Amino acid sequence: MRNYSFLGLLKMFVFLIRTKLVFRNARLIRFPIDIRGRQFIQVKKGFTTGYGCRLEAYPINKSKVLIIGENFQMNDYVHITAMESVKIGNNVLLASKIYISDCSHGSYSGNALDSHPDSIPKERKMFSKPVMIEDNVWLGEFVSVLPGVTIGKGTIVGANSVVSKSLPPYIIAVGIPAKPIKKFNFETQKWELI
Repeated sequence: MRNYSFLGLLKMFVFLIRTKLVFRNARLIRFPIDIRGRQFIQVKKGFTTGYGCRLEAYPINKSKVLIIGENFQMNDYVHITAMESVKIGNNVLLASKIYISDCSHGSYSGNALDSHPDSIPKERKMFSKPVMIEDNVWLGEFVSVLPGVTIGKGTIVGANSVVSKSLPPYIIAVGIPAKPIKKFNFETQKWELI
């Protein structure tokens, strides 16, 4: 708290009060925040946000579709959308300006009927595949996580990467699409080039 001015401390106090009104077990929500479909979102203790974040839940079957584990922290302007299932584990850290979604307008898997390029994009049939981000994952600035992806435990994804395919545990991945470049060796206790 030594890093805050008097006005900064006052602002944090107001945020703490407002936090308990939005999600009782959250640690701190910095406002403004945009929460759509709150009844379909579950956050566990220690939930922390930066400014300008957006959480959306538009469930297919009226159940909780965005589930966030303990001690989760996301920084400014993170956008997470869930239609089928987005599960985020414990102790996950998200840098700023990250996009995570389990859905898109159209599937683009070869069937042109639901995603024809002459159709109006917002009118294309919604398509979804579950997203799972396991414990102790760290996503760098501007990362995008697309439908159908699992990011394994302890994995780090570098800034500006696009995760379009699942990543195994204990690796560092970068790029578009994100590909592993290092793996943690538990015998030597070091990150090693792949």
